[in-house]
Amino acid sequence: MPDGSRLTLRAPVTGVLVPLERVPDPVFARHMVGDGVSLDPLGGRLVAPCDGEVTQVHASHHAVTITHASGVEVLLHVGLDTVSLLGRGFTPHVALGDRVRAGDLLLEFDLDRVASAARSLLTQMVVPTMDLVTQVIPHTGTVREGRDVAAELVLAVRERRPEAGASRRAAVSESILVPNPAGLHARPAALLAALAKRFESKILLQHEGESANAKSLTAILALAVGGGDKVVVSAHGPDAADAVAHLAGALAEGLGEGAGEASAVEGVGVPDGDGVPAPLEAGVFAGVPASPGVAEGTIVQVRRDDVAVPADASDKHEERRLLNAALDRADLHLRALADSLAEQTDAGHAGIVAAHAEFLSDPELLDLATSAIDAGRSAPFAWRAAYEAYADRLAGRPNPVLASRAADVRDAGLRVLRELTGHRMGRQDLPLGAILVAEDLTPSDAASLDRTRVAGFATTKGGSSSHVAMLARSLDIPSIAGIDPRVLDLPEGTPAILDGFRGVVRIDPSPDERVRVTERRRRLAERRERELAEAFEPALTTDGHRVGVVANIGSPQDARDAAAHGADGVGLLRSEFLFFGRPTAPGEDEQAALYAEVAGTLDPGQPLVIRTLDVGGDKRLPYLPMPREENPSLGERGIRVGLARPEILRTQVRAILRAASAGARLRMMFPMIATLRDFRRARELVEGERRSLGASPVPIGIMVEVPSVALLADRFAEEADFFSIGTNDLTQYTLAMDRGHPKLAPQVDGLDPAVLRLIADAVRAAHERDRWVGICGGLGADPQAVPVLVGLGVDELSVTGPTVPAVKSQVRELSFGQCQELAQRALRCDADEGVRRLIPAEEM
Repeated sequence: MPDGSRLTLRAPVTGVLVPLERVPDPVFARHMVGDGVSLDPLGGRLVAPCDGEVTQVHASHHAVTITHASGVEVLLHVGLDTVSLLGRGFTPHVALGDRVRAGDLLLEFDLDRVASAARSLLTQMVVPTMDLVTQVIPHTGTVREGRDVAAELVLAVRERRPEAGASRRAAVSESILVPNPAGLHARPAALLAALAKRFESKILLQHEGESANAKSLTAILALAVGGGDKVVVSAHGPDAADAVAHLAGALAEGLGEGAGEASAVEGVGVPDGDGVPAPLEAGVFAGVPASPGVAEGTIVQVRRDDVAVPADASDKHEERRLLNAALDRADLHLRALADSLAEQTDAGHAGIVAAHAEFLSDPELLDLATSAIDAGRSAPFAWRAAYEAYADRLAGRPNPVLASRAADVRDAGLRVLRELTGHRMGRQDLPLGAILVAEDLTPSDAASLDRTRVAGFATTKGGSSSHVAMLARSLDIPSIAGIDPRVLDLPEGTPAILDGFRGVVRIDPSPDERVRVTERRRRLAERRERELAEAFEPALTTDGHRVGVVANIGSPQDARDAAAHGADGVGLLRSEFLFFGRPTAPGEDEQAALYAEVAGTLDPGQPLVIRTLDVGGDKRLPYLPMPREENPSLGERGIRVGLARPEILRTQVRAILRAASAGARLRMMFPMIATLRDFRRARELVEGERRSLGASPVPIGIMVEVPSVALLADRFAEEADFFSIGTNDLTQYTLAMDRGHPKLAPQVDGLDPAVLRLIADAVRAAHERDRWVGICGGLGADPQAVPVLVGLGVDELSVTGPTVPAVKSQVRELSFGQCQELAQRALRCDADEGVRRLIPAEEM
């Protein structure tokens, strides 16, 4: 092609042309990707700017490259940091290798969705192959897609450098781990290509058996190198060794996009050298997203008050009477709170608070208090000394599960102390829009919050899977756990925005930021309405893969709520609701009637999975005495209790079989299975009762919540009809950390690669035997975890009833193929933080 020929590029979107130098991204603004123009789009369509071939479609669908017959490549990049959306909001209309003409539709994007999630909506049209272009002439003004000219290119004859002959050298790097959270997307790929062009040698980037010209942005993007992937740099030419050394070093350092920068873009803090999250910028404090949502209000500090009590008393009988009365009132209040919570959320969450009431009747704790009263101490003094000593003893145990119960003892103990002294929690004067900041909140604190005044809360302790976080999600209160402790120094009344999606608190927001928050909350409300309207539609990915979205329930009312929210059935019925709060165990007829009542709320054909009684550990029944254990969570709990007391398990099994015979599609599931022997014993018990009743068989499955089951999943899959993965316990047992532990909780993350590998092994083994696999832990409703779980092949997600519409909606926006790729990248990560950086938090 002769020097001076021109190539006209038409507008890829309808919008306003913006000089590339004004793009708020140095990689584009400094022409590191190439020269061109930017557009501020007014519509959601991206069309071809010229005739050519589609030579690259990014896996996240936010970028497309067209190669003209002249060899000129034109990269079209929608928005900034849109790679983090993982394709959500984008609908491609072309594929790699397609021939297109100027004006042909390449992709559509949801303008509002992308604008709310991306750093900027500015859309770039740049030419990476600037060696074929001598000049880029940008136009200005408002342009119409496919019709108006956006830029003109003056083309040049491409000169080839002579071979260097004998002077050529070869060099190869070691494997390099790519630290970029989103892999080599356009920005780091452009930097790599620009760096490579400084060398004369031919340079190749190798990834999973494929190689690409490291000087070609399009070729690098086509390799689809993900975060945590490994690459190799090779070079052949006069400066090969220098080229490999420079490129390998740049790749290992993230090409200017280290973890800190990526996190700042995504709104996630990075721990500093002391392990404390550093502020992302002035006035921004980072933590762990615990409950989604956005709150605007003022900071209110919540601190534990030191209650002053008299040490001595003269009448031990009166002091005993005072203590007993306070214990009774605290017990009534806790149980009333649990009942109220059950009406607002589900019985499972209410059980967290109800369990605290059990501590009030603990004989060892009561003995400590009454002994001190008999020695002349006042009831408040004796009680405080007793529960603090008891809690300290628990906290000092080597078992972290048992140690974490200390917080529950202190919570229940403080409630009784308030009853004894008349002292109440220090903050009764909460303003409207209060954003509570505390070192920690107990489950009963969270359950007691005045939701008309509390807009959200953040704690320096705890994690995303703690009981408090679970309660916050069920109560729809935005919250953050493990936040930068420096928030405790913020003055009362400081204006703030709490972002539960990203896990950040921003103080002293500007008027523009307040407007944006108001707009986000409006969009969130609209989105919830849309999700509810579509709740009864199936959860099908964009490429036709179906995922069941069912409900975790703990009562017939929960079942009705789940059905009203479009659940595809019940993935977990916690049968404990029948056994708690009564002096004796429920009979066979009562159980059968309640199971049938729950089944009757479901549509014909929808499944109902009933988990047999799961008690032990920190869940005890007054009519089922169990000896105190050093490590109760590693002792007699779950199926072990049923096998040790077969009369209770037999009664429940018969009730389930009778309810199934009435026509319901019931499945039976055993909790805390750890060995094949335990499962076989339980299954034999079921078979014996089935024969005596003359009942039809029901599918029998197991909870996968102990690593031993996941490791032997192939053997269990030969005998169990299905798996349901309890991610809360599986995570705790895998990492040897309790999610309620005040120091360890932020590290208890079900997206830890170790946990994900166990899930992947269980899914693989089950599918090889044509068994289905569900998730019934808190991870199933985690927006960051959903695409990974779908990609691992999980067949069903079981979540709380009100969460069903949102999870279904998210699944519909995912590509199964992309989820599979994401899951494989997650499995290769070194830590849970790396996995979460692969999937930035949904922020609407």
